Amino acid sequence: MVIQCGGDPAWTEPGLQASWHYPFVKQGAGNVRLSLNALFTLIFGPEMAAAQPVQAQPHVPVMLAEVLDALGPRDGATYVDGTFGAGGYTRAILDAADTRVLAIDRDPSAIRVGQALAEAYGGRLSLLEGRFGDMEALVGDVPVDGIVLDIGVSSMQLDQAERGFSFLRDGPLDMRMAQSGPSAADAVNSLPQEALSNIIYVFGEEPKARAIARAIVAARAEAPITTTFGLVKAIERVTGRPRPDRIHPATRTFQALRIHVNGELDELVEALHAAERMLGPGGRLAVVTFHSLEDRIVKRFFASRGGRLPSGSRHLPGALAGPEPSFELAHKGHVGASEEEARRNPRARSAKLRAGIRTAAPPMPSIADEIGLSPRTGARH
Repeated sequence: MVIQCGGDPAWTEPGLQASWHYPFVKQGAGNVRLSLNALFTLIFGPEMAAAQPVQAQPHVPVMLAEVLDALGPRDGATYVDGTFGAGGYTRAILDAADTRVLAIDRDPSAIRVGQALAEAYGGRLSLLEGRFGDMEALVGDVPVDGIVLDIGVSSMQLDQAERGFSFLRDGPLDMRMAQSGPSAADAVNSLPQEALSNIIYVFGEEPKARAIARAIVAARAEAPITTTFGLVKAIERVTGRPRPDRIHPATRTFQALRIHVNGELDELVEALHAAERMLGPGGRLAVVTFHSLEDRIVKRFFASRGGRLPSGSRHLPGALAGPEPSFELAHKGHVGASEEEARRNPRARSAKLRAGIRTAAPPMPSIADEIGLSPRTGARH
């Protein structure tokens, strides 16, 4: 297959067909810079920007009140929490009304920890291990009234050094949400330099992607890169050491590898379309994102489903109208966290909530080709 990175020559590597996907289309650098700074602050907080040791904080669901308002939990209704994590949204939905929740997570640790919560709610909570992109198959024929998706890595995963998600904690270079399949270490130590450069440039929106890829290849020639700090050291050959007034130089590269290893953007597209098929008229979909790559996908999905994309032109007066909207948009644009919540919870600072209410219109074709993603190929893990 062919991977095109910006204006650079395409790179072909048949051996990557099972794990690599066509990259998301890169957009303007100004917005990228803002979103990445916000992303770092959101995930790690100001004190962590200075690379100071921190204690794990209790999980705080982002924009909980706004998500509940978008879902409108009611007695007798069934909801899907597609990204269960530490169970914040699930617990709130169960507490809001006499509801049932089907909670999905690919991380076996999250499912294992969640068993106590399932027991506490006496059969109203069912835990399903798997990818949220597969929610249609996981849920089966159960009628669903609402779906919530909280996209990205969870604070619980970041806080565990052995999971390898955080560049501020030394641990195995893993990053696998499902704890199976190829890891970040496999990618870093086996992919050709140009492939690494493309991954870091597209999924991390890193302007120094080429130089970082060269540094990684040079470092692994000396010894395999097997730890998070080992990768940080290779990156710092190019970027220099962290500065308190700037995002950590490893932020973008770690983000890119995590997205690549877990196929996160493909997963998001599949989940959005699964939700469109699963929800009946009046069903509600709420999606919380934390950085620009995810939000562009969700924004495009709701724009196309809500009839917000142009269907004609004054230069083409005979153009046909688009299909009937499959979602009524709950908000104009997105909803962000309140200033009070942002002060209280740094993770909320760059969060965006987009939501819609399902109409009776039939589902629309996939947006994958429109945004530069190809259907997933090869084995899934």
